[in-house]
Amino acid sequence: MSAKLIGALKNTAWVILIFLCAAFVIRAWESQRRIAPLQPWHTYVPTELSPKAMDASDWNGYLRHEAQLFKDVDARMAAELDDSMRVATNRYNPDAPMHPAALAQDWNRSYTLDPVGPPRGVAVMLHGLTDAPYSLRHVANRYREQGFAVVSIRMPGHGTVPGGLTKANWRDWMAATRLAVREARRRVGKDVPLHVVGYSNGGALAMKYALDAIEDPTLARPDKLVLVSPMIGLTRFARFAGVASWPAVFPAFAKAAWLGVVPEYNPFKYNSFPVNAARESYLLTDVLETQLTRLEAEKRLDTLAPVLTFQSVLDTTVSTSSILTGLYAKLPANGSEVVLFDVNRSLAFSPLLQRSAYSALQDVMPVGPQRFRTTVIANAGPGQAGVVERSIEAGATTASTRALGVDYPAELFSLSHIAMPFPLDDALYGISPTTEDDFGIHLGAVAPRGERGALVLDLNGVFRISSNPFLPYLLDRMQAQMGPATAAPISPVKIATAQAKTTAPAALAETDEDYETSEPQETP
Repeated sequence: MSAKLIGALKNTAWVILIFLCAAFVIRAWESQRRIAPLQPWHTYVPTELSPKAMDASDWNGYLRHEAQLFKDVDARMAAELDDSMRVATNRYNPDAPMHPAALAQDWNRSYTLDPVGPPRGVAVMLHGLTDAPYSLRHVANRYREQGFAVVSIRMPGHGTVPGGLTKANWRDWMAATRLAVREARRRVGKDVPLHVVGYSNGGALAMKYALDAIEDPTLARPDKLVLVSPMIGLTRFARFAGVASWPAVFPAFAKAAWLGVVPEYNPFKYNSFPVNAARESYLLTDVLETQLTRLEAEKRLDTLAPVLTFQSVLDTTVSTSSILTGLYAKLPANGSEVVLFDVNRSLAFSPLLQRSAYSALQDVMPVGPQRFRTTVIANAGPGQAGVVERSIEAGATTASTRALGVDYPAELFSLSHIAMPFPLDDALYGISPTTEDDFGIHLGAVAPRGERGALVLDLNGVFRISSNPFLPYLLDRMQAQMGPATAAPISPVKIATAQAKTTAPAALAETDEDYETSEPQETP
């Protein structure tokens, strides 16, 4: 090797080193400037079961550990909260109206639902990133009403304190998914259908589990996959998210481990978002995409269960185009379907939409015959509020149209990632919340007007729609996947928790949620 080449390599190495040092310093400085001070719920990391322990555990064992986990969190927060933290907007304040343990139902915890009579199927619910089992509550209840048993698991790192997500990883979440499916099959046996329903990050987990079941005969295979805004296809930012936390190795720069620190006023979702959560979500989607590509090349996807996906064409959390090109383009002709929700093209918003938003549907729509059914929910015509369903069958190129008998709400220009599984009357996220449940706050109904800087709320999160006027349609489409229902009467919901096994407080059931791939996740 010539001296000239060696010199060039040394110079390159020095440039790279200087660049990394500069990036390190900038990130450390930026985190100290932009990120709010860390609180006890950011620095405390509860001890979750390891993947090996979850694979060896049963459902009751998981519930017992979960109950102890919540007891430990309550004790730790009680010991560390000072007077400045005992405010009405802090979910960790025992006197706050949204303190989960004081609510009639703490939907942060894992739960099960049983139908009236013998179950004719079973459904596993997998929530999203920073979220809790609450997010699929309404979907779970529809399954139960239709005679399905339901198992909804709290993913490790969720439902307790945001600090839990600084150490959780995607393998933990996959182990929890396997545990939930084992419990589902234990409850109903092998002779009835198994559905796996995933929202956002839970959608990626559902898909990954189904692929794992193809390769591992010991895993129960799903008969149906239902994905709501699945975390498939993230931006490049997520790939390098872990780099942003490097300064956090020094205690003085601990805030660098966070993309955003926000007051925790939501009882069933974290508002703060750690870098590690973004990184692990990216790693999950990366291994999923790699496995999909490999199994397609090996021609082993033919046994995959049909996939039904619901997705808004505007979604700043996941890539709608990647769902079509990275997932659906690889699926066999097995009866799968993707349902896309277009923007509101009524006269109220058409002139105000950016060109990119207005063309979003056209940009993602597949060209030519496909192996899957494609459905678009959209305005009946330009300037019309009425909504129709336009469907193109697998192998076809012409669409059939069906009026849905509903209007696109005049105040909405699109759905959002976090809105998808929540009805307009959801007690927490709904625009017109019901009074049936009292969670201490109605986040979806907040429409603030006033001067900047006075609220603890993230105004971007308030602006983003957090409930879905078309949820009845989603639930009806899911119901169609369940087959004919029995005529058995519907009894009041009964939620099985660890309460019967422990002395812990009662435990019961997008948004994500998830996170924005270019900035901290906005919350409803």
